[in-house]
Amino acid sequence: MITTSRPARASVAAAVFALLLAAPVTAQVGKNLGALDANLATAEQLAALPGMTPAIVEAVVAGRPYLTMTAFDAALGKSLTAAQRKAVYPKLFLAVNLNTATDAEINLIPGIGPKMLKEFKEYRPYASLAVWRKEIGKYVDAAEVARLEQYVFVPVELNAATDEDILSIPGAGRRMVREFKEYRPWKNEAQFQKEIGKYVDAKEVARLWRYVTIAPAK
Repeated sequence: MITTSRPARASVAAAVFALLLAAPVTAQVGKNLGALDANLATAEQLAALPGMTPAIVEAVVAGRPYLTMTAFDAALGKSLTAAQRKAVYPKLFLAVNLNTATDAEINLIPGIGPKMLKEFKEYRPYASLAVWRKEIGKYVDAAEVARLEQYVFVPVELNAATDEDILSIPGAGRRMVREFKEYRPWKNEAQFQKEIGKYVDAKEVARLWRYVTIAPAK
């Protein structure tokens, strides 16, 4: 059996964390490590999760899009107990907005606790996910930063977003990159609904809108 010394493990963790910080700061939605998106998971994927009966799967799909994790939790709460939902959320989640999430939303993140709730809120507003990585990395190791990251996002600024920013939005592809950039400058949500609504239905417009923001005009 090969063992690794504590200093060596610390060095590896530091190297992983350095790579996280060195990742493109343009990625505003956390890198997924396997958790399904509550708004995008297929019926087949949902059915494979613990406690997800056909009736629950049908109700979940029919209730989309969920605009907050608390809304999704309330929907599942009609059929699953708190303990059952807690078992599901490491595998099925809806990323929370780091700048606006309520305590109730943050507390739904698997493995979160009172200390991390406090730290998540202390450094608001987050200008980028890289800032969040740096600050939370003061309290937990690189592996835990990466685990938590898949459950969070910083809104993408529509008028300044890079292609990588836009592509980090779950379900967004090259077509949305083109359309998001085509209608700049963006001024308000109504404009977003009108222009992006030419390409996708109202539910998808609402789902995409939760991941974006428009900076106030200077």
